[in-house]
Order: sequence, then C-alpha cells, then structure tokens
Amino acid sequence: MTPTHWTEDLRSSLDERLDAHRSALHDSLDGLTEQEARARLVPSKTTLLGLLQHVTYVEAIWFGQAVTGASTRELGVASSPDRSFVLRRDATIDSVRAAHAQRCTESRQTMAGLALDDEVSGRGARPVWALYLQVLGELAQHAGHADVLREQLLAARERLPA
Repeated sequence: MTPTHWTEDLRSSLDERLDAHRSALHDSLDGLTEQEARARLVPSKTTLLGLLQHVTYVEAIWFGQAVTGASTRELGVASSPDRSFVLRRDATIDSVRAAHAQRCTESRQTMAGLALDDEVSGRGARPVWALYLQVLGELAQHAGHADVLREQLLAARERLPA
C-alpha cells in the first residue's frame, strides 16, 4: 500500500467519523418537544438544542474561518464559543437542525478541496489534519454530553404522573 492510499483511506475514515458524530448530535433531538430541547439540566448554558447550535459554530470556526479567514459575522455564527450556546427566542429544533445541516454541507465542500497535509492560515497556520482532529474531538465530546442530557430528559418523562 502506497502512502497516498493510506492517506486516502485515512481521509475517508475521518469523514465517516465526523458524519457519525454529526448524526448522533442531530438525532439526539429526535422525538423531543421544543421545551425539552431547551431544558437546562446542568448549571451551564448547555441544552440539547444549544449543543447542536454550538457544534454548528464549531464547524464554522474550524472548517470555515480556519480555512478562509472569514469573520464570525461573515460566517453567520456567534462571536464566541460561550455565545454559541445562547438560543434565540425563535430558534426551534427544525431551524437549528437546518442551520447545522447547511453548515455541515459547507464544511464538506470546503474540506473536499484540501489534502490532509495542506496548510491553512485563517486562524493561524496549521495543517488540515489538525482541523479534523479538533472538530472530531469537539463533536465526540458534545455527542457524549447529548447522550447524557437526552437520557435525563427521557428519565424525567417516566417520572411524570400519568
């Protein structure tokens, strides 16, 4: 196997892992009410809907800004990680899912034109593979958070009087 084949296989493996985590976060909202999706079950601003909005921000920063140098305003996302959890009053499961899906499509398009060893400089010089690791780490962490929050929400349903 030549090194080119190895990196091509690695690239497809990274893309598969990204998509698996993206789907897990998207699916964490399945069957929930708008109120449940916005429920604050921990002291931080973290909610299931907020998590999906935050990972939309993560995609924009690392697969958008880090590649292109575009501002958060140009990318249409919050100005900071903390603010990315804050939901607008009109945010819904459908609207946040749509924004996430659109951002993931844009991420795929942006990254498709880059090799893993290419260097980008939108947020300081770094190789493309480092962007993949950054996003994979964040998505995996937040998918775990989503699992726990969803489990708490579903357990709360079971405790409600009939």
